Amino acid sequence: MTDGSSTHPEPTSGSTATIPGWRLILSDAGRLWASRERPFSEVATHAGAERTVDADDLETLRAETERQETFAREAEEAAREQGIREMPEREQAGQVIS
Repeated sequence: MTDGSSTHPEPTSGSTATIPGWRLILSDAGRLWASRERPFSEVATHAGAERTVDADDLETLRAETERQETFAREAEEAAREQGIREMPEREQAGQVIS
C-alpha cells in the first residue's frame, strides 16, 4: 500500500527479491529490513541471534540473514553438545529469579 509520501518504490508481489524464511521490508527511507518469519530457538536467541536485521542493499541483507542463521545453528549445536535443552529462567516483571 502506498500513500504517496514514500520516495522509494514498494516491492511488488511479483518481485524475485526473496530470502526464504524471512520477510523483506523496504522502509520509506529506502532501508532494507528482513524479519525472520519464525522466532529462533530460545537457545539461539539467548546466544544473541537477531530475528530482525537491516542493510543498505539486498546482497548485504542476504549475507546478514545467513550470518544470523549460521550463528543460531552453531549456538544450537554447541548447546546440544553441552546437553543444554532449555535456558535458565530470566527476570520476570519486577522479580528476579535466581
